[in-house]
Amino acid sequence: MTVKLFQPYQLKEVTLKNRIVMAPMCMYSVTEKDGKATDFHITHYTTRAVGQVGLIIVEATAVEEQGRISEFDLGIWNDDHIAGLHKIVEQAHQYGAKMGIQLAHAGRKAEVPGSIYGPSAIAFDESSRVPEEMSVEKIKQTIEAFKQGAVRAKQAGFDVLEIHAAHGYLLHEFLSPLSNQRTDEYGGSQENRYRMLSEVIAEVKSVWEGPLMVRVSATDYTEGGLTIEDHVQFAVWMKEQGVDLIDVSSGALVRAAINVYPGYQVKLSEQIKEEANIPTGAVGLITSPLQAEEILQNNRADIIILGRELLRNPYWARGAADELQVEIEAPRQYQRGW
Repeated sequence: MTVKLFQPYQLKEVTLKNRIVMAPMCMYSVTEKDGKATDFHITHYTTRAVGQVGLIIVEATAVEEQGRISEFDLGIWNDDHIAGLHKIVEQAHQYGAKMGIQLAHAGRKAEVPGSIYGPSAIAFDESSRVPEEMSVEKIKQTIEAFKQGAVRAKQAGFDVLEIHAAHGYLLHEFLSPLSNQRTDEYGGSQENRYRMLSEVIAEVKSVWEGPLMVRVSATDYTEGGLTIEDHVQFAVWMKEQGVDLIDVSSGALVRAAINVYPGYQVKLSEQIKEEANIPTGAVGLITSPLQAEEILQNNRADIIILGRELLRNPYWARGAADELQVEIEAPRQYQRGW
């Protein structure tokens, strides 16, 4: 058997040395509330590069100050953020990892002082603040912020961009009728609700030539919300716009009961991959090398995106190679131990 997990993967012109990807996970570790990367971020991401992860996606990084999930999030809303992000990229590149960054806006789920924004004046839940409904002018400003974030990501040296349109944050809020009850060109029909994400993709692609991924929540798990069928259609449109891969997650727009089990989101990845004919990444309680290999061998996804498992074990790739009987090159400094 040819082990697919350790085969290179071509993402546009970028070659990943294997199909192991680190999911973007908020670290809430900005110390001065200024969005700037710290020594922790450099250590955190470089460790996974040493551990031989093929692609590392830096956590949700806010394109606007009011788009942070918390005051301790990374930012990319001004040029002062570029140097710290570049240092993360530079360090990780030394160990053969490709580097991605997730451009994000928290929308109504932002927990920062001052105004928060959403497509409609509907709170996330009863304990959350009601967002201001965004004017068309504010929507255009935010789309421009995503574009400028892409410019800065390019200047920082990232290989891959991911647009965050999942987990109940701003772009997901526009997509779902549960959170978007607008009556203008950004609300109502499926096409209108897709419009903001469409315009973000178009503006980002006007300044970014590299691989572009979009993370989606493929179901809202709630009656009246988005379904996998909606996301197949969105994926078709994204492919037409030149998106290279869909990172398939689910949920988090509203409080919902979710039956969570190993690989519970893989079937969503598989359906989008097959029906929209676009590469996908599978994520969600994928922990074992055999589980990852089964997903790839059965063409249920093209890459394996690991989150908490890489928090527990930065050297997961080494153990996976041993279990799947594949030889990988150890970092020079670790050859005696590996």
